[in-house]
Amino acid sequence: MRTPSDHHSYPAHWEADVVLRDGGTAQIRPITPDDAQRLVSFYERVSDESKYYRFFAPYPRLSDRDVHRFTHHDYVDRVGLAAIVGDEFIATVRYDRIDSRGLPARSPSGAAPDGRLAAGSGPAPADEAEVAFLVQDAHQGRGVASALLEHIAAVARERAIRRFAAEVLPANTKMIKVFTDAGYTQKRSFEDGVVRLEFDLEPTDRSLAVMRAREQRAEARSVQRLLAPGSVAVIGTSRSSGGVGRTVLRNLLDGGFTGRVHAVNHAFPADLTRLEPEGVPAHRSLRAIEEPVDLAVVAVPAERVPDVVAACGDHGVQGLVVLSAGYAESGREGRDRQRDLVRQARTYGMRVIGPNAFGVINTAEGVRLNASLSPQLPNPGRLGLFTQSGAIGIALLSGLHRRGAGLASLAGIAGISTFVSAGNRADVSGNDLLQYWYDDPQTDVVLMYLESIGNPRKFTRLAKRTAAVKPVVVVKGARHTGSAPTGHAVPTTRIPDATVSDLLRQAGVIRVDTVTELADTGVLLASQPLPAGPRVAILGNSESLGLITYDACLTEGLRPLPPRDLTTAATPEDFRRALTEALADDSCDAVVVTAIPWVGDSRADALATAVREAAQTSGPGPDKPVAVVHLEIQELAAALAGTGEESAPGTRRIPAYPAAERAVRALAEAVRYTRWRQEAAEPGRVPEYDDIDEAGAAADIQVLLAPVDGTGDGTGDGTVAGTGGGTGDDADPGVELSAADTQRLLARYGVSVLPALSAPDPDTAVRAAERLGFPVALKPTASHLRHRTDLGGVRLELGSEAELRRAYAELTGHLGRPEELGLVVQRMAPRGVDTVVRAAIDPAAGAVLSFGLAGAPSELLGDTAHRLVPVTGRDAAELIRSVRTAPLLFGWRGSKPVDTAALEELLLRVSRLVDDHPEVVAVDLEPVVVAQHGLSVLGASARLAPPPPRTDLGPRHMPAY
Repeated sequence: MRTPSDHHSYPAHWEADVVLRDGGTAQIRPITPDDAQRLVSFYERVSDESKYYRFFAPYPRLSDRDVHRFTHHDYVDRVGLAAIVGDEFIATVRYDRIDSRGLPARSPSGAAPDGRLAAGSGPAPADEAEVAFLVQDAHQGRGVASALLEHIAAVARERAIRRFAAEVLPANTKMIKVFTDAGYTQKRSFEDGVVRLEFDLEPTDRSLAVMRAREQRAEARSVQRLLAPGSVAVIGTSRSSGGVGRTVLRNLLDGGFTGRVHAVNHAFPADLTRLEPEGVPAHRSLRAIEEPVDLAVVAVPAERVPDVVAACGDHGVQGLVVLSAGYAESGREGRDRQRDLVRQARTYGMRVIGPNAFGVINTAEGVRLNASLSPQLPNPGRLGLFTQSGAIGIALLSGLHRRGAGLASLAGIAGISTFVSAGNRADVSGNDLLQYWYDDPQTDVVLMYLESIGNPRKFTRLAKRTAAVKPVVVVKGARHTGSAPTGHAVPTTRIPDATVSDLLRQAGVIRVDTVTELADTGVLLASQPLPAGPRVAILGNSESLGLITYDACLTEGLRPLPPRDLTTAATPEDFRRALTEALADDSCDAVVVTAIPWVGDSRADALATAVREAAQTSGPGPDKPVAVVHLEIQELAAALAGTGEESAPGTRRIPAYPAAERAVRALAEAVRYTRWRQEAAEPGRVPEYDDIDEAGAAADIQVLLAPVDGTGDGTGDGTVAGTGGGTGDDADPGVELSAADTQRLLARYGVSVLPALSAPDPDTAVRAAERLGFPVALKPTASHLRHRTDLGGVRLELGSEAELRRAYAELTGHLGRPEELGLVVQRMAPRGVDTVVRAAIDPAAGAVLSFGLAGAPSELLGDTAHRLVPVTGRDAAELIRSVRTAPLLFGWRGSKPVDTAALEELLLRVSRLVDDHPEVVAVDLEPVVVAQHGLSVLGASARLAPPPPRTDLGPRHMPAY
């Protein structure tokens, strides 16, 4: 039981599971009085040298006073964290707040219960703390201290501590390196034989880069331990030939696994030492195995899994593949069982694939691991494959094999490097595999079938980094809200599928719609060079098939050259000559070869040889991708893939497709990916604007949010609402800003809103118009009528008092009483194109900026584009051009182009606002009228709420369970 220290409640949100440098896991949590014996036991296992480095003197044991001091904290001025494996401490860190003289300090009485200083509560607290670490010798070098530093720094920032100080002996080089490598801005001094380090805790670009690099190495290593074990135990191997466990055992052996294999079943006879006919060692328990076991494949009923996990943890197993079903996919009881499984495994430092998994595969020659239900080990290749569905995994493996996986001795066109089917993905997820594949030299293309994205913000970050070096192709099932598989515990998200697609493409992810397209695109990317541009040459022996291919290219936005018809009498030599000429032609970037069968003559092998030879010797220019479209020449695909005995290593393999549309779609995705990658090589810039008043906006927000967060009395006239704007918890309070507060906040960022004056009666409307100047507009602000021009609720170009009074009478006569309509008068803006700009915080994906044209047609078509914040200048330009109605902005059908530069600047300013101030959880500008010169914001609303957690900026941690 964890009990709070002193008078502050236990901060459960500081608890976290982390992956360490060697791929193992540990729990980090606050130290409590209940940890006294754990602390004593931990200290006894620390060497005398480490104790000396910690206390600068021999310190063989902790006194009772020490134990009390190190386990009793107020969680504000004195905080201690421990890294735990099993039930034992392996490292500790603590900080003590100090004043400018280095003496203990306390927060002033005005501090809120969470340590934040209340508005107007007096002087700021001392913002410096002394920090100290102690790591058990057996766990030094695992990156424990670095992980603890990230977490204690985040805790300190939360408690208004801005700087750490540490005193270290010069000989303690490991600890000095922990501090200096962290990436914080620091200062070093030397006095009285002690190195004093002082460093600011505000995250810097370098500290974030260091943290993310460590995260990548640790998580990649944790996956590598699962995919390249030296020994595997299959727990639940039945004595009969059937059953899941026995099947996996056979698959391991048949695939040629290079490590050691053990069969484990508590029901084995006591005298059974080898399982026949496999000839592998048989054991009644894991304890009976006298050597280390790296990976355990668990195939026992769900109720027996906890005992198996405990046995694995005690034996030092590094990871689990849990094939067992009966978890979150089966209902509430199963969800509890799944949560307990992950928690139990993490206490032992183990990672889990599954439960309800299909298994894992690694085709590397030195591993040859098939710990899955796939009956055969796929042939080696360059595709990394992750699925959240066993059925989809089976289909993909089978389909890729049929497309020409090559001989066992050759890397085929659709071969696999590694494969993971994670089932409920309670622990290891697609994010972990992205970390692994990012720098895996055996993987050139990443293919993923996802049904849910547990951490979209992290996924897009990792996918963007990976896509910069190798393609990431994703197909997402369960697209519709609420249809995610019951086994997946994912955060709530309101993002529609179209938005998800935009955000993935912004990250460079190639998103396709079907599993077939996933394989089509992956095969082309794995076997062909990237196209330099969209120009496509088409040649073949069928004019009709060439025209179909031409049309498909136009549909996909490519620029096809006129098809070259070789006629039905074309020989393989004609194909070779024509392809050689096309590849040497500077006017094309890719070639599609089309082929139909010859009457009464099968020339598939000869044609394949001709095409491959031409592609192999394409000339001095850059390599160009080649794809073949064939109709009913099944043997051609195998021949092009290089599955014949005559194939030699290094032979270029060509993907073949049974339909022109499939080949062209795959090629188009490659073209779009190439364009993204070229642009990503020169990243856009978030511009600076001299007129932005960030500090003033922060002060306004603090005042407006004061009634909500309890830090004072607000003076704004916004209203407190009962829902959190985008925080994911409808119980969280928020503030819907008044028009005046919204305009003031936007003005801080250089966004002006055209004034609108209230018109509760005709006389007031006339006075407002005279103040603003005719002509004016009269419009309602009631929520059911706002922006509903289709209901005739807006009157424009009212040039006189008489016209205004007549319009007022018409609106109140047709739509309701003035108090129901909330009528306002607004000066007319220059004519232009009506658009909508929105920004909102999604609890899972973060801040999203959206743009579209105003009006019912755009709403009906869902014609809105989205980008993650912060938006660069390039992002803003792409955003306005990516909606289908974008031609209206650029002079459609003879109209004058509007000021898109001003529109891009508006998008960038709104992006800066929500990025600088996470409390701004929603901004809505509608309509924004973009004229030939400049633009006018006619309506604006904004919402504030306590800032949602920024998990992408905090210390690294695994998903909570």
